[in-house]
Amino acid sequence: MRDGRSPEPSSLSGRQLSGEELVQVYQAPEERYQSLEERHQAPEERYNHEKNRRRKAVRRYRREQELMPYQAELIKLQQHLDIHQMRMIIVCEGRDAAGKGGTIRRVTRYMNPKHFRVVALGKPTDEQRTQWFFQKYVAEFPHGGEIVIFDRSWYNRAMVEPVFGFCTDKEYKNFMRGVVGFEKDLVRQGTILLKLYFSVTQKEQLRRFERRKNDPLRQWKLSEIDSQAQDRWDEFTTMKYKMLKRTTNDEAPWTVIRSDDKHRARLNTMKVILDAVDYEGRDNTLDFVPDPEIVVSGAREVEIMKAQRIKSGRFLG
Repeated sequence: MRDGRSPEPSSLSGRQLSGEELVQVYQAPEERYQSLEERHQAPEERYNHEKNRRRKAVRRYRREQELMPYQAELIKLQQHLDIHQMRMIIVCEGRDAAGKGGTIRRVTRYMNPKHFRVVALGKPTDEQRTQWFFQKYVAEFPHGGEIVIFDRSWYNRAMVEPVFGFCTDKEYKNFMRGVVGFEKDLVRQGTILLKLYFSVTQKEQLRRFERRKNDPLRQWKLSEIDSQAQDRWDEFTTMKYKMLKRTTNDEAPWTVIRSDDKHRARLNTMKVILDAVDYEGRDNTLDFVPDPEIVVSGAREVEIMKAQRIKSGRFLG
């Protein structure tokens, strides 16, 4: 059982799931709780609501099933890193509500927790403010056989901090001047570094923010910064352009994941991660080629953004 509520999907393997089991396991968390209004719906309305609920659960189930072969491959990749004592860092960046957290959860769902960590650092302490900027991140770097996934990283200094005034102009310029060399050293010394930027459109970000506001199970995700994200859209976009242009390079390139469609973003993120390591036992019957509509190189994204600015006079996202 999962927190006493519903069975784990893996415990149901080997037999056909009933409709009610699909609803139990794969419905969205907020759909498990009926509102007072729903309890007093007319029979026909209740029937339509239940039918819609089941349809969503079936769709979610099919999507989760599509991810599973790639999640199995991620376990092989993890075992390969452990056997060969290799280190891997995955940087996940992007605007608020871009889908980073949900993707990380799908990527790590079946991994051995002894050999991966997800790092999401908060505001720097007074002591950390006096340290070398990269020091608090270096303290979280992987040992041999470990994957560390940064849910936001040192690239806070390239986007969030300058937009909201959390760093000085000098601190920003020093970071942009030093980060490429810092990453080249990491890669040269044997760390596999994967930099992923999750790109959501302004319209989709607004839709997700509205959902968070109205969903009691998601309201905790909202922050003061979130409330300003739409108003500061153009500022963030300009900083995104500068970051991609100046910090993508042959040793540590950026990969952009279009994340309006969460499922396709998650699936293609797994493919990108799997393509980063030549591990043993790869299932060659699977399609490992990322969807070009979803996955774009950082260099290509810079070209697209330049073209947008020439055509419309501004960056679009």
